[in-house]
Amino acid sequence: MDLGVCYYPEHWPETRWAEDARLMRETGLTRVRIGEFAWSRIEPEPGKFDWGWLDRVVDTLHAAGLGIIMGTPTATPPKWVVDAMPDMVALDRNGRPRGFGSRRHYCFSHAGYRAQAARITRAVAERYDQHPGIVSWQTDNEYGCHDTVQSFSPAARDAFRLWLAERYGTVADLNEAWGNVFWSMEYRSFDEVELPNLTVTEANPAHWLAFRRFSSDQVVSFNKAQVDILRECSPGRDITHNAMGFYTGYDHHDLAADLDVLGWDSYPLGFLEMFRFTEEQKRRFAHSGHPDIAAFHHDLYRGCAKDGRWSVLEQQPGPVNWARHNPAPLPGMVRLWTLEAYAHGAELVSYFRWRQFPKAQEQMHAGLLRPDATPAPALAEARAAADDLASLEGGAPVKQSAVVFSYAAEWMTQIQPQGEGKSALWAAFHCYSALRRLGLNVDIVHPDAPLDGYALVVVPCLPIVSDTLVANLEAFDGQVVIGPRSGSRDMDFGIPPTLAPDKLEALVGGRVVLSESWRPGLAIEGDGWLASGWFDHVEGAAAPELTGRCGRVASWQHGKVRYAACWPEGSYIDLVVARAAYDAGLPHDPLADHVRHRVRGDRRFVFDYESAQVTIQQA
Repeated sequence: MDLGVCYYPEHWPETRWAEDARLMRETGLTRVRIGEFAWSRIEPEPGKFDWGWLDRVVDTLHAAGLGIIMGTPTATPPKWVVDAMPDMVALDRNGRPRGFGSRRHYCFSHAGYRAQAARITRAVAERYDQHPGIVSWQTDNEYGCHDTVQSFSPAARDAFRLWLAERYGTVADLNEAWGNVFWSMEYRSFDEVELPNLTVTEANPAHWLAFRRFSSDQVVSFNKAQVDILRECSPGRDITHNAMGFYTGYDHHDLAADLDVLGWDSYPLGFLEMFRFTEEQKRRFAHSGHPDIAAFHHDLYRGCAKDGRWSVLEQQPGPVNWARHNPAPLPGMVRLWTLEAYAHGAELVSYFRWRQFPKAQEQMHAGLLRPDATPAPALAEARAAADDLASLEGGAPVKQSAVVFSYAAEWMTQIQPQGEGKSALWAAFHCYSALRRLGLNVDIVHPDAPLDGYALVVVPCLPIVSDTLVANLEAFDGQVVIGPRSGSRDMDFGIPPTLAPDKLEALVGGRVVLSESWRPGLAIEGDGWLASGWFDHVEGAAAPELTGRCGRVASWQHGKVRYAACWPEGSYIDLVVARAAYDAGLPHDPLADHVRHRVRGDRRFVFDYESAQVTIQQA
């Protein structure tokens, strides 16, 4: 695994560049990521390029022995681009422009901006097409950051109408698929279809699901346009992009199909603070991050990536600037996060950033160097991680268990949660965490992925079930856990005629005849477990496995399949998963809740999130 760093030479005097490059190599870094925000310096005036400074940067870094990951600068179009076509900016859900003054100020559907993005991508690609220092290209930066995938602009509306016509063929078929006879919502032509915002109450969930799919496709096609140019101009080099944590605005499986390596940006402390962890967890793991945050995304994006090739393009090295509260990592955590990425199969960990910038929006975001160019604590930890990696021999991650996750599932639970906070993404996270607490290796896989080699498969929440998944589960020899809402909808958000779990009924041994969502305080209590949040009434041949003192059945079993009738979280899903692991012949006794294992090749990595210690054993 290579180690690298994100570097912004345009922020610093040219007299400093060679010293920075020397120190990077001395630290054990071999990769440097540049250029993704530099459009205004590359092209300060329309059509007038200033390549001199960037040429010298590239030559300086290459001379020091650093491989360069060059970014296309399309995430931050300069002011003159926006002024030339003001309607290129996205509109938010309330119809307000998301204008110039920070970043990501563009609408993916705007044809004029797409042309500008292609033009600057080609200019950079042709300039450095065969430079020996360029080892990889990165498209744009963090698609969707700051909630920018969905745009409610005229450009998005017009593109959405074309997308609908291609998908449905006739407006009559769209009306039928969406159930538009309800509330007299039938359309006479695709030109009558508006975007699903600004309605009196919630728009049709089928309308929203179509718009979410369309918005995802817009990101994928925008990215593909850049990929095609880069492959034409600079063949033989990997192309990557940096995805984000707990972000589902577009389908990363679709994006990754056009990339060689899928990257993501790992900020465990910021994510702990900003996402739905308990107050106790936020206090306890404030300086380390929850033990499953980084690992969950490692395995998610490895499962999305073509050929399983993935990397960490931004790794938190100190306090960030964007969370509600921004603590520093525990001494040793940067090294632990680095080795954890290695244990999960990363090709690269790149620290963000080289040097803390004293101005603008990210001046409080730490780097490997302080603003005065003296070493920050993480610099020594990066050096220590480089030494560790030099003694490791690789090997494939061991297959034990898998979690099935679909981006469409999360879109559907966002559109129609039916109970506050009932999210397919977080159902997957809780199931993943339950498996990890048993010390298991976990893969996160597409619903149509092969299941060969696993002993246990968990389907936490999958409203749309494909024929491929059903066939794979039927042929699967291991244990299966299926969670609520699975098989509860068709492709256009309709309830199937056979009710949930639809195509899974034979496997589950029953069908769901009624679903309830429960407020906090309502629960099924059993011996050492508590099930809450959701309750499915199941009828059929399946046998009760977990029955509460109230007589309600929280989990059913039918052969190799368990059906979780309550929301998969807490002590309830821990017990269901542990029983399935036992039946599968896997480890089923929980670890200490701050300890996690990962087996790669013949090595077992033990990560302690209280002490920031890493132990490497023979597996």
